[in-house]
Amino acid sequence: MKRRPEAPDKPRRSAYDKALGLLARREHSRRELKTKLRQGGYEGGETEAAIERLGEQRYQDDERFAQVLVRSRASQGYGPQRIRAELKTHAVPDARIRELLDEAEVDWEASAIDQLRRRYGGKGAVDHAERARRAQFLLRRGFAAATVRRATHAEVDDAADEID
Repeated sequence: MKRRPEAPDKPRRSAYDKALGLLARREHSRRELKTKLRQGGYEGGETEAAIERLGEQRYQDDERFAQVLVRSRASQGYGPQRIRAELKTHAVPDARIRELLDEAEVDWEASAIDQLRRRYGGKGAVDHAERARRAQFLLRRGFAAATVRRATHAEVDDAADEID
C-alpha cells in the first residue's frame, strides 16, 4: 500500500490523533502503538503521553487487547502455542497468557480436527507420509504435539469407521 505524501501546508497530526485513528480500526497493545508512533516519526515523550492519555480514557487497554486477540486467533483455527507466542510479542506476562487461554474455554482437539477437515476435506490420510504432512500443518498452526497426535489418530479412526 502506497503512502500519500502529505500536503506541505497541512499540519501534522498529533501522536494522540494518530494513535486514536489506529485504535478506531482495531485494538492495539501499548507496545504496538508505541512502535507504530515511533516509526511515524513521533518523539518518545509525545508518544508516551498520547498512549497514557488513551489508556486513561479507556480507548487503549492491554487486557481488552489480549482477550480480543485470543478469541480472534482461536476462532481462526490457531492453536494455543501460536496464540501464546503472539501474546508474548505484545509483552503479556506468562501467567496472564495461561489465564487467558484457560478463560477462552476452547476445545483445542476439536479445533485441530476441524482445521484438518477444512484443509484436507473429509478423507482420512492414506499413508504415513500424508499423516505426517497433516501433523506438520497442525504444528505450524500452533497446536501442541499431544493434541496433533490425538487429532491425526482420530482422523484415522474416523476413516476406518467409514470403511466398515
